Amino acid sequence: MELLSLKEHHARTLLIHYRWDVEKLLAVLVEKGKSCLFTEAGVTVVENVDDDVPLSSSSTITCDICIEDASSDNATRMECGHCFCNNCWTEHFIIKINEGQSRRIQCMAHRCSAICDEAIVRNLVSRRHPNLAEKFDRFLLESYIEDNKMVKWCPSIPHCGKAIRVEEDEFCEVECSCGLQFCFSCLSEAHSPCSCLMWERWSKKCLDESETVNWITVHTKPCPKCYKPVEKNGGCNLVSCICGQSFCWVCGGATGRDHTWSRIAGHSCGRYKEDREKQTERAKRDLYRYMHYHNRFKAHTDSFKLESKLKESILDKVSVAEERELRLKDFSWVTNGLNRLFRSRRVLSYSYPFAFYMFGEEFFKDEMTDEEREIKKNLFEDQQQQLESNVEKLSMFLEEPFQQFSQDKVMDIRMRVINLSVTIDTLCQKMYECIESDLLGSLHLGTHHIAPYKSKGIERASELSSCWNTKLGSTDEYLPSGGTSEHDRPSGSGSSDDSGCSYRKRAKKEGGGFFDLNLPAEIVDRN
Repeated sequence: MELLSLKEHHARTLLIHYRWDVEKLLAVLVEKGKSCLFTEAGVTVVENVDDDVPLSSSSTITCDICIEDASSDNATRMECGHCFCNNCWTEHFIIKINEGQSRRIQCMAHRCSAICDEAIVRNLVSRRHPNLAEKFDRFLLESYIEDNKMVKWCPSIPHCGKAIRVEEDEFCEVECSCGLQFCFSCLSEAHSPCSCLMWERWSKKCLDESETVNWITVHTKPCPKCYKPVEKNGGCNLVSCICGQSFCWVCGGATGRDHTWSRIAGHSCGRYKEDREKQTERAKRDLYRYMHYHNRFKAHTDSFKLESKLKESILDKVSVAEERELRLKDFSWVTNGLNRLFRSRRVLSYSYPFAFYMFGEEFFKDEMTDEEREIKKNLFEDQQQQLESNVEKLSMFLEEPFQQFSQDKVMDIRMRVINLSVTIDTLCQKMYECIESDLLGSLHLGTHHIAPYKSKGIERASELSSCWNTKLGSTDEYLPSGGTSEHDRPSGSGSSDDSGCSYRKRAKKEGGGFFDLNLPAEIVDRN
């Protein structure tokens, strides 16, 4: 508003058109100029003209929509200059709101792309349908979150009503104040070092029947008559389907039922079919490869769940140890080690789906030669094994009944836990550097991005409430972390703290005293 000397609804129209990307908006301004910027977004700014002057009270206009005369009191002129009767405007607005086009309602005039003033829309619709006017406000306000790539609703179920805003990189993992940790980019569970596309494929692979199909391919053959899969349960190569059809297990061809030790009546399959054998061998190889990575992924995921349950028992050990008369009074090393175990176990479990796709042929078949793939695979697996070994050691020491040990043995375990925590943190950092630089960084296709490694774990969005003295008195509001009051910054702006993320809360209709930052001033006063 200050930079371009615009009214609030004009500024909002520009931001909605450019999906709240201020950098992109300013780039268009510098490259194409202000007039082109306004034209593309449908903003009409009349300079040196007081557009707030109403039509003459004694004048009458003919509406070009309904072809009826209307007094100036029952007609409205938009900033683009087009004037129609209020009844036609209202019907137009109602249709657009019901169609979900509240964010950008264009003028009714032919070939006019100007965006209607939201205050006029709200005023006319509220006279006939107050509930629809509230719906218009809600759609308008939520555009800040739903159209903004840096702001997203928390995907919690049931929904907590909050939205997270990040300041820098959208490829990150965040934690809502409701406690849910998720990937900000794809809104699924936190899955780093897997890319979003890798995790999507892996989740689908684990949930659907793709591996069942692989097993059927390896261990059964289709009946040549009814095409149902048939499993061989004996040594004879003459197999019978439940439909009554006999066929040769070796080649799958239909045969008669009579056979001897040496041949089947009416059938001979002496010809070698290389393609079919290759397909079977490939299906077996793919199945065993998937089982290798899935078993290790599931093992570490199960360990993470069990270790999470052990948290209370380990904290009980700390309470018992603190009551003993030991020189060592500070047991923060236990909780620090436990947190390091949780973070590293999660990284380790998701490193196996990453390796499955990184060194497979589904995504990067043409990006690496077989020799390069083998070298990179060995490099990654060496780091993976080092991390795995140290994580298991840390888990073992934390499960020790140290509350029963002597002073010297407790001190020894303390040093081991601290050293292992530092080592594991370093190994995690090196693994991420290897993935970002040596593996994904060397590829030509930049479609795979991973959330950066955070030594302190996934950052929690902060909730900041402050007071705003209005006509109605003091009211609590939800601001982005590090934000200031509505008087100090334009609507919809805010900054984050060191965590780089914050959250907004959905406006409540009744009670609570909370409102959305994007509410126009007249709505705030009305509420």
